[in-house]
Amino acid sequence: MPESAQLAPRWSRDRRGRAKWPLRRWLSVAIGVLVLVFVGAVIAGGLAIANLTEARTTIVDRIDPAVQEALRLDAAVVDQETGLRGYALTAKPEFLQPYDSGIERQRRAISRLREIIVVRTDLLDRIRGIEGDMERWRSDYARPTIGRIETSGVGGDAQTEEGKQRFDSVRTAVTGLQRELDAARERGRIALADAANLLVTVCVAIAFVLLLVFLLVTVALRAAVAGPLAQLAGGVRRVADGDFQHELRVSGPQEVTELAGDVDSMRKRILDEVAVQRQVNAELDSRTEDLKRSNAELEQFAYVASHDLQEPLRKVASFCQLLERRYKGQLDERADQYIGFAVDGAKRMQVLINDLLAFSRVGRHARDRVPVACGELVGQATANLAEAIADADAVVEVGELPTVLGEAPLLTAVFQNLIGNAVKFRGEAAPVVRVEAERDGEQWLFSVRDNGIGIEPEFAERVFVIFQRLHGKDAYPGTGIGLALCRKIIEYHGGRIWIERSTEPGTRFRFTLPVADTAAGAVGTLDETPSEKAHP
Repeated sequence: MPESAQLAPRWSRDRRGRAKWPLRRWLSVAIGVLVLVFVGAVIAGGLAIANLTEARTTIVDRIDPAVQEALRLDAAVVDQETGLRGYALTAKPEFLQPYDSGIERQRRAISRLREIIVVRTDLLDRIRGIEGDMERWRSDYARPTIGRIETSGVGGDAQTEEGKQRFDSVRTAVTGLQRELDAARERGRIALADAANLLVTVCVAIAFVLLLVFLLVTVALRAAVAGPLAQLAGGVRRVADGDFQHELRVSGPQEVTELAGDVDSMRKRILDEVAVQRQVNAELDSRTEDLKRSNAELEQFAYVASHDLQEPLRKVASFCQLLERRYKGQLDERADQYIGFAVDGAKRMQVLINDLLAFSRVGRHARDRVPVACGELVGQATANLAEAIADADAVVEVGELPTVLGEAPLLTAVFQNLIGNAVKFRGEAAPVVRVEAERDGEQWLFSVRDNGIGIEPEFAERVFVIFQRLHGKDAYPGTGIGLALCRKIIEYHGGRIWIERSTEPGTRFRFTLPVADTAAGAVGTLDETPSEKAHP
Protein backbone atom coordinates (compact mmCIF):
# COMPACT_ATOMS: atom_id res chain seq x y z
CA MET A 1 0.00 0.00 0.00
CA PRO A 2 1.45 3.41 -0.92
CA GLU A 3 2.33 5.81 1.84
CA SER A 4 -0.27 8.39 0.72
CA ALA A 5 -3.04 5.78 1.12
CA GLN A 6 -1.87 5.13 4.66
CA LEU A 7 -1.76 8.82 5.61
CA ALA A 8 -5.11 9.85 4.11
CA PRO A 9 -7.45 8.08 6.61
CA ARG A 10 -5.41 9.34 9.55
CA TRP A 11 -5.38 12.90 8.28
CA SER A 12 -9.11 12.85 7.46
CA ARG A 13 -9.83 13.15 11.20
CA ASP A 14 -9.13 16.04 13.54
CA ARG A 15 -6.96 15.89 16.64
CA ARG A 16 -9.84 14.57 18.74
CA GLY A 17 -10.42 11.70 16.33
CA ARG A 18 -13.65 13.06 14.90
CA ALA A 19 -14.24 12.54 11.20
CA LYS A 20 -13.81 15.69 9.14
CA TRP A 21 -16.38 16.86 6.68
CA PRO A 22 -15.43 16.45 3.05
CA LEU A 23 -15.50 19.44 0.77
CA ARG A 24 -18.66 18.17 -0.94
CA ARG A 25 -20.52 18.23 2.39
CA TRP A 26 -19.36 21.78 3.13
CA LEU A 27 -20.60 22.95 -0.23
CA SER A 28 -23.86 21.01 0.14
CA VAL A 29 -24.54 22.59 3.55
CA ALA A 30 -23.72 26.07 2.28
CA ILE A 31 -25.96 25.64 -0.76
CA GLY A 32 -28.73 24.13 1.42
CA VAL A 33 -28.64 27.09 3.82
CA LEU A 34 -28.80 29.53 0.92
CA VAL A 35 -31.70 27.64 -0.64
CA LEU A 36 -33.64 27.54 2.65
CA VAL A 37 -33.13 31.23 3.26
CA PHE A 38 -34.12 32.03 -0.31
CA VAL A 39 -37.28 29.88 -0.06
CA GLY A 40 -38.20 31.52 3.26
CA ALA A 41 -37.67 34.94 1.74
CA VAL A 42 -39.87 34.04 -1.22
CA ILE A 43 -42.63 32.75 1.08
CA ALA A 44 -42.48 35.80 3.36
CA GLY A 45 -42.50 38.17 0.41
CA GLY A 46 -45.33 36.27 -1.22
CA LEU A 47 -47.46 36.46 1.94
CA ALA A 48 -46.80 40.18 2.30
CA ILE A 49 -47.73 40.78 -1.33
CA ALA A 50 -50.86 38.64 -0.97
CA ASN A 51 -51.87 40.64 2.13
CA LEU A 52 -51.37 43.90 0.24
CA THR A 53 -53.35 42.58 -2.72
CA GLU A 54 -56.19 41.48 -0.45
CA ALA A 55 -56.35 44.88 1.25
CA ARG A 56 -56.37 46.67 -2.08
CA THR A 57 -59.02 44.32 -3.49
CA THR A 58 -61.24 44.87 -0.43
CA ILE A 59 -61.22 48.65 -0.91
CA VAL A 60 -61.28 48.84 -4.69
CA ASP A 61 -63.56 45.92 -5.53
CA ARG A 62 -65.87 45.85 -2.47
CA ILE A 63 -65.99 48.86 -0.16
CA ASP A 64 -65.76 51.67 -2.72
CA PRO A 65 -68.43 50.15 -5.04
CA ALA A 66 -70.64 49.50 -1.99
CA VAL A 67 -70.33 53.15 -0.94
CA GLN A 68 -71.28 54.24 -4.44
CA GLU A 69 -74.31 51.93 -4.49
CA ALA A 70 -75.35 53.20 -1.02
CA LEU A 71 -75.33 56.74 -2.38
CA ARG A 72 -77.43 55.61 -5.35
CA LEU A 73 -79.84 53.86 -2.94
CA ASP A 74 -80.19 57.04 -0.86
CA ALA A 75 -80.84 59.09 -4.03
CA ALA A 76 -83.44 56.57 -5.23
CA VAL A 77 -85.27 56.68 -1.87
CA VAL A 78 -85.26 60.48 -1.78
CA ASP A 79 -86.53 60.62 -5.39
CA GLN A 80 -89.45 58.38 -4.47
CA GLU A 81 -90.47 60.58 -1.51
CA THR A 82 -89.98 63.81 -3.53
CA GLY A 83 -91.99 62.55 -6.49
CA LEU A 84 -94.83 61.34 -4.30
CA ARG A 85 -94.99 64.67 -2.44
CA GLY A 86 -95.09 66.64 -5.68
CA TYR A 87 -97.85 64.48 -7.09
CA ALA A 88 -99.82 64.78 -3.86
CA LEU A 89 -99.63 68.59 -4.01
CA THR A 90 -100.31 69.07 -7.74
CA ALA A 91 -102.10 65.89 -8.82
CA LYS A 92 -100.08 66.05 -12.00
CA PRO A 93 -98.98 62.64 -13.34
CA GLU A 94 -95.57 63.88 -14.55
CA PHE A 95 -94.49 64.27 -10.91
CA LEU A 96 -94.74 60.49 -10.46
CA GLN A 97 -91.89 59.90 -12.92
CA PRO A 98 -89.13 60.34 -10.23
CA TYR A 99 -91.17 58.04 -7.97
CA ASP A 100 -91.32 55.28 -10.57
CA SER A 101 -87.67 55.59 -11.63
CA GLY A 102 -86.61 55.73 -7.97
CA ILE A 103 -88.26 52.33 -7.36
CA GLU A 104 -86.31 50.77 -10.25
CA ARG A 105 -83.02 52.38 -9.18
CA GLN A 106 -83.60 51.22 -5.61
CA ARG A 107 -83.97 47.64 -6.76
CA ARG A 108 -80.76 47.78 -8.83
CA ALA A 109 -78.79 49.40 -5.97
CA ILE A 110 -79.99 46.81 -3.43
CA SER A 111 -79.22 43.95 -5.82
CA ARG A 112 -75.71 45.29 -6.45
CA LEU A 113 -75.11 45.83 -2.71
CA ARG A 114 -76.05 42.25 -1.98
CA GLU A 115 -73.53 41.02 -4.57
CA ILE A 116 -70.75 43.21 -3.22
CA ILE A 117 -71.15 42.72 0.55
CA VAL A 118 -72.25 39.12 0.44
CA VAL A 119 -69.79 38.25 3.25
CA ARG A 120 -71.07 40.95 5.62
CA THR A 121 -74.19 39.51 7.20
CA ASP A 122 -74.72 42.57 9.41
CA LEU A 123 -74.87 44.85 6.39
CA LEU A 124 -77.12 42.42 4.56
CA ASP A 125 -79.54 42.62 7.51
CA ARG A 126 -79.49 46.41 7.23
CA ILE A 127 -80.27 46.21 3.51
CA ARG A 128 -83.15 43.82 4.11
CA GLY A 129 -84.50 46.21 6.78
CA ILE A 130 -84.26 49.20 4.40
CA GLU A 131 -85.96 47.23 1.66
CA GLY A 132 -88.77 46.18 4.06
CA ASP A 133 -89.26 49.73 5.41
CA MET A 134 -89.51 51.14 1.88
CA GLU A 135 -91.96 48.43 0.86
CA ARG A 136 -94.15 49.18 3.89
CA TRP A 137 -93.93 52.93 3.18
CA ARG A 138 -95.09 52.40 -0.37
CA SER A 139 -97.83 49.91 0.57
CA ASP A 140 -99.15 51.79 3.60
CA TYR A 141 -98.75 55.33 2.39
CA ALA A 142 -97.51 55.88 -1.18
CA ARG A 143 -99.85 53.60 -3.14
CA PRO A 144 -103.01 54.59 -1.17
CA THR A 145 -102.18 58.25 -1.70
CA ILE A 146 -101.65 57.76 -5.43
CA GLY A 147 -104.86 55.75 -5.71
CA ARG A 148 -106.91 58.34 -3.85
CA ILE A 149 -105.63 61.22 -6.00
CA GLU A 150 -106.17 59.27 -9.19
CA THR A 151 -109.80 58.61 -8.10
CA SER A 152 -110.63 62.09 -6.94
CA GLY A 153 -108.31 63.96 -9.31
CA VAL A 154 -107.72 66.51 -6.56
CA GLY A 155 -104.31 67.12 -5.02
CA GLY A 156 -103.15 69.43 -2.31
CA ASP A 157 -102.82 66.82 0.44
CA ALA A 158 -99.87 67.19 2.72
CA GLN A 159 -97.81 64.25 3.86
CA THR A 160 -99.31 62.48 6.86
CA GLU A 161 -97.42 62.20 10.08
CA GLU A 162 -97.34 58.44 9.81
CA GLY A 163 -95.87 58.54 6.30
CA LYS A 164 -93.29 61.08 7.38
CA GLN A 165 -92.20 58.93 10.31
CA ARG A 166 -91.89 55.84 8.17
CA PHE A 167 -89.85 57.64 5.58
CA ASP A 168 -87.59 59.17 8.23
CA SER A 169 -86.90 55.69 9.58
CA VAL A 170 -85.90 54.60 6.07
CA ARG A 171 -83.56 57.59 5.69
CA THR A 172 -82.06 56.83 9.07
CA ALA A 173 -81.41 53.22 8.05
CA VAL A 174 -79.80 54.32 4.75
CA THR A 175 -77.66 56.86 6.60
CA GLY A 176 -76.55 54.16 9.03
CA LEU A 177 -75.62 51.92 6.13
CA GLN A 178 -73.51 54.71 4.66
CA ARG A 179 -71.77 55.29 7.98
CA GLU A 180 -70.99 51.57 8.25
CA LEU A 181 -69.56 51.58 4.72
CA ASP A 182 -67.54 54.74 5.43
CA ALA A 183 -66.14 53.11 8.56
CA ALA A 184 -65.35 49.95 6.58
CA ARG A 185 -63.58 52.04 3.94
CA GLU A 186 -61.48 53.75 6.61
CA ARG A 187 -60.57 50.41 8.09
CA GLY A 188 -59.69 49.16 4.60
CA ARG A 189 -57.42 52.15 4.02
CA ILE A 190 -55.68 51.50 7.31
CA ALA A 191 -55.31 47.81 6.42
CA LEU A 192 -53.93 48.75 2.99
CA ALA A 193 -51.38 51.11 4.56
CA ASP A 194 -50.42 48.44 7.09
CA ALA A 195 -50.02 45.85 4.31
CA ALA A 196 -47.84 48.25 2.33
CA ASN A 197 -45.71 48.97 5.37
CA LEU A 198 -45.48 45.25 6.10
CA LEU A 199 -44.31 44.56 2.54
CA VAL A 200 -41.58 47.19 2.81
CA THR A 201 -40.52 45.79 6.19
CA VAL A 202 -40.44 42.24 4.84
CA CYS A 203 -38.36 43.31 1.81
CA VAL A 204 -35.86 45.12 4.02
CA ALA A 205 -35.72 42.14 6.39
CA ILE A 206 -35.22 39.75 3.46
CA ALA A 207 -32.38 41.85 2.06
CA PHE A 208 -30.75 42.06 5.48
CA VAL A 209 -31.11 38.32 6.14
CA LEU A 210 -29.79 37.39 2.68
CA LEU A 211 -26.81 39.69 3.12
CA LEU A 212 -26.14 38.28 6.58
CA VAL A 213 -26.43 34.69 5.36
CA PHE A 214 -24.15 35.33 2.39
CA LEU A 215 -21.59 36.89 4.71
CA LEU A 216 -21.82 33.99 7.14
CA VAL A 217 -21.55 31.41 4.36
CA THR A 218 -18.59 33.28 2.85
CA VAL A 219 -16.81 33.48 6.19
CA ALA A 220 -17.55 29.81 6.91
CA LEU A 221 -16.31 28.64 3.49
CA ARG A 222 -13.26 30.85 3.78
CA ALA A 223 -12.43 29.43 7.18
CA ALA A 224 -13.25 25.84 6.25
CA VAL A 225 -12.00 25.72 2.63
CA ALA A 226 -10.05 28.77 1.48
CA GLY A 227 -7.94 28.93 4.65
CA PRO A 228 -6.77 25.30 4.51
CA LEU A 229 -6.11 25.63 0.77
CA ALA A 230 -4.01 28.75 1.34
CA GLN A 231 -2.15 26.94 4.14
CA LEU A 232 -1.56 23.98 1.83
CA ALA A 233 -0.40 26.25 -1.00
CA GLY A 234 2.05 27.99 1.32
CA GLY A 235 3.45 24.68 2.49
CA VAL A 236 3.76 23.40 -1.08
CA ARG A 237 5.58 26.58 -2.16
CA ARG A 238 7.92 26.20 0.79
CA VAL A 239 8.70 22.63 -0.23
CA ALA A 240 9.04 23.69 -3.88
CA ASP A 241 11.58 26.34 -2.83
CA GLY A 242 13.79 23.56 -1.46
CA ASP A 243 12.72 23.12 2.17
CA PHE A 244 12.11 19.38 1.88
CA GLN A 245 12.23 18.97 5.66
CA HIS A 246 9.02 20.99 6.09
CA GLU A 247 6.19 18.60 6.99
CA LEU A 248 2.77 19.39 5.51
CA ARG A 249 0.08 19.35 8.20
CA VAL A 250 -3.20 20.97 7.14
CA SER A 251 -6.58 20.94 8.90
CA GLY A 252 -9.72 21.37 6.82
CA PRO A 253 -11.97 19.38 4.50
CA GLN A 254 -11.18 15.75 3.91
CA GLU A 255 -10.04 16.30 0.32
CA VAL A 256 -7.59 19.02 1.38
CA THR A 257 -6.08 16.93 4.17
CA GLU A 258 -5.79 13.92 1.86
CA LEU A 259 -4.12 16.09 -0.78
CA ALA A 260 -1.72 17.39 1.87
CA GLY A 261 -0.98 13.77 2.80
CA ASP A 262 -0.27 12.88 -0.82
CA VAL A 263 2.03 15.88 -1.25
CA ASP A 264 3.84 15.05 1.99
CA SER A 265 4.27 11.46 0.81
CA MET A 266 5.73 12.79 -2.43
CA ARG A 267 8.05 15.03 -0.37
CA LYS A 268 9.27 12.01 1.58
CA ARG A 269 9.83 10.04 -1.61
CA ILE A 270 11.79 12.98 -3.01
CA LEU A 271 13.91 13.00 0.13
CA ASP A 272 14.56 9.29 -0.28
CA GLU A 273 15.41 9.74 -3.95
CA VAL A 274 17.65 12.70 -3.17
CA ALA A 275 19.49 10.57 -0.62
CA VAL A 276 19.88 7.80 -3.18
CA GLN A 277 20.93 10.32 -5.82
CA ARG A 278 23.55 11.76 -3.50
CA GLN A 279 24.91 8.29 -2.96
CA VAL A 280 24.92 7.69 -6.71
CA ASN A 281 26.63 11.04 -7.29
CA ALA A 282 29.27 10.12 -4.74
CA GLU A 283 29.88 6.85 -6.57
CA LEU A 284 29.95 8.70 -9.88
CA ASP A 285 32.47 11.18 -8.48
CA SER A 286 34.60 8.26 -7.36
CA ARG A 287 34.33 6.61 -10.75
CA THR A 288 35.03 9.91 -12.47
CA GLU A 289 38.25 10.19 -10.56
CA ASP A 290 39.09 6.64 -11.58
CA LEU A 291 38.24 7.51 -15.17
CA LYS A 292 40.44 10.59 -15.03
CA ARG A 293 43.31 8.46 -13.78
CA SER A 294 42.58 5.89 -16.50
CA ASN A 295 42.52 8.62 -19.17
CA ALA A 296 45.79 9.96 -17.88
CA GLU A 297 47.28 6.48 -18.10
CA LEU A 298 45.87 6.11 -21.63
CA GLU A 299 47.38 9.41 -22.65
CA GLN A 300 50.67 8.25 -21.19
CA PHE A 301 50.32 4.99 -23.10
CA ALA A 302 49.56 6.91 -26.30
CA TYR A 303 52.67 9.00 -25.76
CA VAL A 304 54.72 5.86 -25.21
CA ALA A 305 53.13 4.22 -28.26
CA SER A 306 53.80 7.25 -30.43
CA HIS A 307 57.38 7.74 -29.30
CA ASP A 308 58.97 4.99 -27.21
CA LEU A 309 57.38 2.02 -29.03
CA GLN A 310 57.77 3.38 -32.53
CA GLU A 311 61.49 4.13 -32.09
CA PRO A 312 62.59 0.49 -31.64
CA LEU A 313 60.01 -0.55 -34.23
CA ARG A 314 61.55 1.81 -36.76
CA LYS A 315 64.98 0.42 -35.89
CA VAL A 316 63.78 -3.15 -36.41
CA ALA A 317 62.17 -2.21 -39.74
CA SER A 318 65.28 -0.33 -40.88
CA PHE A 319 67.69 -3.18 -40.09
CA CYS A 320 65.34 -5.72 -41.66
CA GLN A 321 65.28 -3.61 -44.83
CA LEU A 322 69.12 -3.39 -44.74
CA LEU A 323 69.32 -7.16 -44.39
CA GLU A 324 66.94 -7.55 -47.33
CA ARG A 325 68.96 -5.23 -49.57
CA ARG A 326 72.41 -6.57 -48.60
CA TYR A 327 71.80 -10.31 -48.37
CA LYS A 328 68.96 -10.77 -50.86
CA GLY A 329 70.01 -13.54 -53.20
CA GLN A 330 73.04 -14.51 -51.09
CA LEU A 331 71.05 -16.70 -48.76
CA ASP A 332 68.63 -19.43 -49.62
CA GLU A 333 65.05 -18.73 -50.74
CA ARG A 334 63.59 -19.46 -47.30
CA ALA A 335 65.90 -16.89 -45.64
CA ASP A 336 64.77 -14.26 -48.15
CA GLN A 337 61.14 -15.16 -47.33
CA TYR A 338 61.74 -14.81 -43.59
CA ILE A 339 63.38 -11.45 -44.05
CA GLY A 340 60.38 -10.31 -46.19
CA PHE A 341 57.98 -11.44 -43.46
CA ALA A 342 59.91 -9.44 -40.86
CA VAL A 343 59.90 -6.29 -43.01
CA ASP A 344 56.18 -6.62 -43.79
CA GLY A 345 55.30 -7.24 -40.13
CA ALA A 346 57.26 -4.19 -38.99
CA LYS A 347 55.53 -1.98 -41.58
CA ARG A 348 52.08 -3.28 -40.68
CA MET A 349 52.85 -2.74 -36.99
CA GLN A 350 53.74 0.89 -37.70
CA VAL A 351 50.50 1.40 -39.68
CA LEU A 352 48.48 -0.28 -36.93
CA ILE A 353 50.02 1.90 -34.21
CA ASN A 354 49.37 5.06 -36.22
CA ASP A 355 45.74 4.04 -36.85
CA LEU A 356 45.23 3.28 -33.17
CA LEU A 357 46.66 6.65 -32.22
CA ALA A 358 44.33 8.39 -34.70
CA PHE A 359 41.32 6.48 -33.33
CA SER A 360 42.17 7.33 -29.71
CA ARG A 361 42.70 11.03 -30.45
CA VAL A 362 39.13 11.54 -31.82
CA GLY A 363 37.20 13.64 -29.30
CA ARG A 364 39.94 13.52 -26.66
CA HIS A 365 41.18 17.03 -27.28
CA ALA A 366 38.12 18.95 -28.47
CA ARG A 367 38.79 22.00 -30.61
CA ASP A 368 36.57 24.87 -31.57
CA ARG A 369 34.40 23.90 -34.50
CA VAL A 370 34.53 26.25 -37.42
CA PRO A 371 32.57 26.48 -40.67
CA VAL A 372 34.03 24.03 -43.17
CA ALA A 373 32.96 23.56 -46.78
CA CYS A 374 32.39 19.85 -47.36
CA GLY A 375 33.18 20.27 -51.05
CA GLU A 376 36.69 21.40 -50.16
CA LEU A 377 37.07 18.50 -47.73
CA VAL A 378 36.18 16.01 -50.47
CA GLY A 379 38.66 17.74 -52.76
CA GLN A 380 41.41 17.35 -50.14
CA ALA A 381 40.48 13.69 -49.62
CA THR A 382 40.65 12.93 -53.36
CA ALA A 383 44.00 14.74 -53.56
CA ASN A 384 45.34 12.51 -50.78
CA LEU A 385 44.07 9.45 -52.70
CA ALA A 386 45.23 10.69 -56.10
CA GLU A 387 47.69 7.82 -56.63
CA ALA A 388 45.17 5.09 -55.70
CA ILE A 389 42.47 6.76 -57.83
CA ALA A 390 44.82 6.95 -60.79
CA ASP A 391 45.95 3.33 -60.42
CA ALA A 392 42.32 2.11 -60.33
CA ASP A 393 41.22 4.49 -63.14
CA ALA A 394 38.47 5.63 -60.72
CA VAL A 395 36.03 8.55 -61.11
CA VAL A 396 34.81 10.55 -58.11
CA GLU A 397 31.63 12.57 -58.75
CA VAL A 398 30.85 15.33 -56.26
CA GLY A 399 27.44 16.99 -56.03
CA GLU A 400 26.52 20.17 -54.18
CA LEU A 401 27.68 19.82 -50.58
CA PRO A 402 26.84 22.09 -47.63
CA THR A 403 28.98 24.05 -45.23
CA VAL A 404 28.85 22.68 -41.67
CA LEU A 405 30.49 23.28 -38.31
CA GLY A 406 33.22 20.80 -37.52
CA GLU A 407 36.91 19.92 -37.41
CA ALA A 408 38.26 19.83 -40.95
CA PRO A 409 40.94 17.13 -40.44
CA LEU A 410 38.47 14.69 -38.87
CA LEU A 411 35.77 15.17 -41.52
CA THR A 412 38.43 14.92 -44.25
CA ALA A 413 39.41 11.55 -42.77
CA VAL A 414 35.78 10.39 -43.06
CA PHE A 415 35.53 11.25 -46.76
CA GLN A 416 39.01 9.84 -47.38
CA ASN A 417 38.20 6.49 -45.72
CA LEU A 418 34.86 6.10 -47.55
CA ILE A 419 36.28 7.06 -50.96
CA GLY A 420 39.41 4.95 -50.33
CA ASN A 421 37.29 1.90 -49.46
CA ALA A 422 35.23 2.40 -52.63
CA VAL A 423 38.42 2.40 -54.69
CA LYS A 424 39.97 -0.50 -52.74
CA PHE A 425 36.95 -2.83 -52.80
CA ARG A 426 36.21 -2.38 -56.51
CA GLY A 427 34.79 -4.88 -58.91
CA GLU A 428 35.72 -5.67 -62.48
CA ALA A 429 34.48 -2.31 -63.79
CA ALA A 430 36.34 0.93 -63.17
CA PRO A 431 35.30 2.44 -59.79
CA VAL A 432 32.73 5.25 -59.85
CA VAL A 433 32.13 7.06 -56.54
CA ARG A 434 29.25 9.56 -56.09
CA VAL A 435 29.31 11.99 -53.13
CA GLU A 436 26.17 14.12 -52.54
CA ALA A 437 24.02 15.64 -49.76
CA GLU A 438 20.45 16.84 -49.13
CA ARG A 439 18.59 18.67 -46.36
CA ASP A 440 16.52 16.47 -44.03
CA GLY A 441 14.91 18.69 -41.38
CA GLU A 442 17.60 19.76 -38.93
CA GLN A 443 20.17 17.35 -40.46
CA TRP A 444 22.27 17.18 -43.60
CA LEU A 445 22.01 13.71 -45.10
CA PHE A 446 25.24 12.71 -46.93
CA SER A 447 25.59 9.82 -49.36
CA VAL A 448 28.75 8.09 -50.62
CA ARG A 449 27.85 5.50 -53.25
CA ASP A 450 30.11 3.18 -55.30
CA ASN A 451 29.82 0.33 -57.79
CA GLY A 452 32.21 -2.04 -55.99
CA ILE A 453 31.81 -5.55 -54.60
CA GLY A 454 29.29 -4.44 -51.95
CA ILE A 455 28.67 -5.63 -48.38
CA GLU A 456 26.23 -8.33 -47.37
CA PRO A 457 23.33 -7.07 -45.16
CA GLU A 458 24.31 -9.33 -42.24
CA PHE A 459 27.67 -7.55 -42.04
CA ALA A 460 26.23 -4.00 -42.24
CA GLU A 461 26.93 -3.32 -38.54
CA ARG A 462 29.96 -5.53 -38.09
CA VAL A 463 32.11 -3.46 -40.46
CA PHE A 464 31.94 -0.47 -38.05
CA VAL A 465 33.55 -2.48 -35.21
CA ILE A 466 37.28 -1.89 -34.72
CA PHE A 467 39.61 -4.54 -36.20
CA GLN A 468 36.67 -6.29 -37.90
CA ARG A 469 37.65 -7.45 -41.40
CA LEU A 470 35.52 -9.30 -43.97
CA HIS A 471 38.51 -10.29 -46.12
CA GLY A 472 42.02 -11.53 -45.45
CA LYS A 473 44.96 -9.12 -45.46
CA ASP A 474 46.36 -10.88 -48.51
CA ALA A 475 43.22 -10.07 -50.55
CA TYR A 476 42.75 -6.46 -49.39
CA PRO A 477 45.30 -4.57 -47.29
CA GLY A 478 44.32 -2.58 -44.18
CA THR A 479 43.96 -2.76 -40.39
CA GLY A 480 40.14 -2.81 -40.05
CA ILE A 481 40.01 0.53 -38.21
CA GLY A 482 38.85 2.87 -41.00
CA LEU A 483 35.06 2.49 -40.70
CA ALA A 484 35.24 2.37 -36.88
CA LEU A 485 37.14 5.67 -37.07
CA CYS A 486 34.43 7.11 -39.39
CA ARG A 487 31.64 6.18 -36.96
CA LYS A 488 33.52 7.71 -34.01
CA ILE A 489 34.13 10.96 -35.92
CA ILE A 490 30.51 11.25 -37.15
CA GLU A 491 29.08 10.54 -33.69
CA TYR A 492 31.55 13.04 -32.21
CA HIS A 493 30.03 15.66 -34.56
CA GLY A 494 26.44 14.76 -33.48
CA GLY A 495 25.45 12.52 -36.40
CA ARG A 496 25.23 8.84 -37.26
CA ILE A 497 26.46 6.60 -40.08
CA TRP A 498 25.05 3.43 -41.60
CA ILE A 499 24.95 1.30 -44.75
CA GLU A 500 21.75 1.65 -46.76
CA ARG A 501 20.34 -1.48 -48.31
CA SER A 502 19.96 -1.31 -52.07
CA THR A 503 19.22 -3.66 -54.96
CA GLU A 504 21.81 -1.88 -57.07
CA PRO A 505 25.38 -3.22 -57.16
CA GLY A 506 27.95 -1.61 -54.88
CA THR A 507 27.68 -0.01 -51.45
CA ARG A 508 25.94 3.16 -50.32
CA PHE A 509 27.11 4.75 -47.08
CA ARG A 510 24.78 7.32 -45.49
CA PHE A 511 25.66 9.65 -42.61
CA THR A 512 24.17 12.78 -41.08
CA LEU A 513 25.60 16.01 -39.69
CA PRO A 514 23.59 18.70 -37.86
CA VAL A 515 22.56 21.81 -39.74
CA ALA A 516 24.67 24.66 -38.41
CA ASP A 517 23.16 27.78 -36.81
CA THR A 518 22.09 30.26 -39.50
CA ALA A 519 23.72 33.01 -37.40
CA ALA A 520 27.03 31.70 -38.65
CA GLY A 521 26.46 33.35 -42.02
CA ALA A 522 26.90 30.96 -44.85
CA VAL A 523 27.14 27.99 -42.49
CA GLY A 524 24.47 25.39 -43.11
CA THR A 525 23.93 26.28 -46.79
CA LEU A 526 24.84 24.36 -49.89
CA ASP A 527 28.13 25.26 -51.52
CA GLU A 528 27.60 27.33 -54.63
CA THR A 529 30.43 25.57 -56.41
CA PRO A 530 29.20 23.40 -59.29
CA SER A 531 29.54 19.64 -59.12
CA GLU A 532 32.91 18.34 -60.25
CA LYS A 533 34.56 15.10 -61.23
CA ALA A 534 37.95 13.80 -60.10
CA HIS A 535 39.63 11.97 -62.96
CA PRO A 536 42.84 9.99 -62.86
